[in-house]
Amino acid sequence: MTPIGYRRLILTRHAKSSWDDPDTPDIDRPLNARGRAAARELGDFLASRGLEPEEVLCSTALRTRETWAGVQSAVLESLPEVRFIDELYHADPGVLLSVLKTATAPTVMMICHNPGIAAFAARLPSRPVFDPDFRKFPTCATAVIDFQIDRWSQVHPGRGSLLDFFTPSNRKQ
Repeated sequence: MTPIGYRRLILTRHAKSSWDDPDTPDIDRPLNARGRAAARELGDFLASRGLEPEEVLCSTALRTRETWAGVQSAVLESLPEVRFIDELYHADPGVLLSVLKTATAPTVMMICHNPGIAAFAARLPSRPVFDPDFRKFPTCATAVIDFQIDRWSQVHPGRGSLLDFFTPSNRKQ
């Protein structure tokens, strides 16, 4: 539960997708086995810390929707409002911020794509994050960022506090 006067963002890049069929349109690429496992691992991570979203803003790409399904199957006791938003597909940081400002719940999860999500994540904390994985924001990377605001319409880059950062353990080095 997010304290009054706070908003919490769970910012997630989709899990690892499949490239098995080169003729599959990018938006329709599914997760591969490693990606499905990573999404469930992320769900377990969020549940272990009591970080369940109350609202989900998700790209319409198949791999983002499947990432959400994996997270949801692992963690959620209640069902948050889920909005699948076309504009989040390969969105730049400005679009991500605009969409986030439309959120209403105190704890929001956004599931999006690189390179926009990495750039967006880098702009949100008030202090630089020196983790090299944070800068790259690999597949299924998740930043949990708190803001001292009453409404998402008040969110601004450089005003967040990084609470936690997750990358899947099955990622190849």
